[in-house]
Amino acid sequence: MARRRKGRNINGWLVIDKPSGMTSTEVVNRVRRLLDARKVGHGGTLDPLATGLLPLAFGEATKTVAWVMEGDKTYRFTVRWGEARDSDDAEGEVIAESDARPTREDIEAVLPRFVGEIEQVPPIFSAIKIDGQRAYDLAREGEEIELKPRLIRIDSFELVEMPDRDHAVFEVKSGKGAYMRSLARDLGEALGCYGHIAQLRRLAVGPFTEEDAISLDSLEQGEHGAAAEEQVLPVETALDDIPALALTEPEAARMRSGQAISLLSRSQAERVRDLEPGDTVCAMSGDKLVAIARFEGGELRPVRVLNL
Repeated sequence: MARRRKGRNINGWLVIDKPSGMTSTEVVNRVRRLLDARKVGHGGTLDPLATGLLPLAFGEATKTVAWVMEGDKTYRFTVRWGEARDSDDAEGEVIAESDARPTREDIEAVLPRFVGEIEQVPPIFSAIKIDGQRAYDLAREGEEIELKPRLIRIDSFELVEMPDRDHAVFEVKSGKGAYMRSLARDLGEALGCYGHIAQLRRLAVGPFTEEDAISLDSLEQGEHGAAAEEQVLPVETALDDIPALALTEPEAARMRSGQAISLLSRSQAERVRDLEPGDTVCAMSGDKLVAIARFEGGELRPVRVLNL
């Protein structure tokens, strides 16, 4: 018989404003201890030097992490010109230098190259697996690594300001899997001056924005556990862009047991008139999320059943 995990049963999302210098795992462990939570995961890793939004999923919300990770992200970052580093950020070793510095006109002329669907080579210091090993582990061991380019999506890439000749601040909206460190590296190469990330902040991820976030310090200033738990958002917050479909009680019972619901009868036509085959919906019983389900073959089939 499996040992039951200790801790309180908390369900929902807590958006942490991650400080610089902590790994995402360290934040998860710290918040788990603070709330005495049984099950916690995160909705997308942030580099240790990065700050900003780190959504944490508690309990049944861990079943919705994939939808948050698939969501769009917004970042603001500062590029330091004149240095290429092996990690593509300020932590790495300098591997090339240049005295050249770009003008505003130079930068704005090349930015359109990086918007849309583009191929991008991830940083060698990344969590991508090569033959079962993380790239960053191989890089730290001094092994030569060659990562293949991946297709990513950049929706916007804007120059915000140039505080001095060595730095420029950018804001980027992207899809899943885009590395800001690679963008900074590739932009520096396109400008002929090299560049790396000096500062990086995530402003939004999926449905979550800075307005949803709380700092670790603020979280710890409340009474142990109780005040912190008040900051937890409902599980369905992560699914704001997925339409809801109301279930009857018998339908909800079937779906909770993992069974599909037939929606082929004429009486069901009004309920499904806006649905296309393959559409995903939040199957609701009153104000409770029963399952994330997919409409296929005239049926509503559960993809993730939630025990709320």
